[in-house]
Amino acid sequence: MKKSSIMHWSARILGIWGGLALIGAWIAGEGGTALGFSQQHLYNDAIILTLISISALVCAMVYLQQEKTK
Repeated sequence: MKKSSIMHWSARILGIWGGLALIGAWIAGEGGTALGFSQQHLYNDAIILTLISISALVCAMVYLQQEKTK
């Protein structure tokens, strides 16, 4: 399997997890929890997972360009 394909799929999975963390934060509300995590914790998770997903997509584009030149 190509590196670009691996990075693309990992970005998809992490992006979905980030979206689920954001939805969990909305469900948790200001003082509550969702799945044992506070709202602030879930917001932080959503931010980190989304940033990792974006960086994985950039990495996938770099690998795709490298694969084209070979």
